[in-house]
Order: sequence, then C-alpha cells, then structure tokens
Amino acid sequence: MPKKAIRHRHIPQRTCVGCKEVLPKRSLVRIVRTADGVRIDPTGKLSGRGAYLHDRRACWQAGLKGPLAKALQTELSPEDSQSLQSYMNRLTDE
Repeated sequence: MPKKAIRHRHIPQRTCVGCKEVLPKRSLVRIVRTADGVRIDPTGKLSGRGAYLHDRRACWQAGLKGPLAKALQTELSPEDSQSLQSYMNRLTDE
C-alpha cells in the first residue's frame, strides 16, 4: 500500500503596508474601506477594500503617512485618521 502524501494547509499571506513584511494574514490587523468610511476589521470578513498592518506602532506611523490611504485607494477623512490614531496609541512600541 503506498503512503499518502502529507498535505500542508495553505496559510494566506499578506503584506504590511507599513514595513512591507509578508506575514500570515491572521498575524496582521486588517483595515477596510467601507461605504461608511475606513474601519478596523477584527474579523477580517467585512466587505470592502482592505489593507494590513502589524500591531506595532512603528508600522502604523509609517502606514498613516500615506501608504495606507494608497492601498485603500482613498483619502483618509479627519474622522478616519482620528480613529486610526487612537487605535495606534493603544499599541506597544515593539
């Protein structure tokens, strides 16, 4: 009887827009552009254009300077920027 090949489960990879590091999707924070504005998507299932960032303040600071808005193909409104800044301020400096 021939042995069955061991199948490794596919792990989706995404790129952090702050530092450009490619990591498993689950280890990054998803930000999504919806009709109501830009939101953080903890489930990863909201519909809309998404972008990913590490949960590190340095990546958020780099991403909020422009790459995040470019990845989401939108301009960040002052309200969106404020909500993302407040989330960033809760992150650690790793």
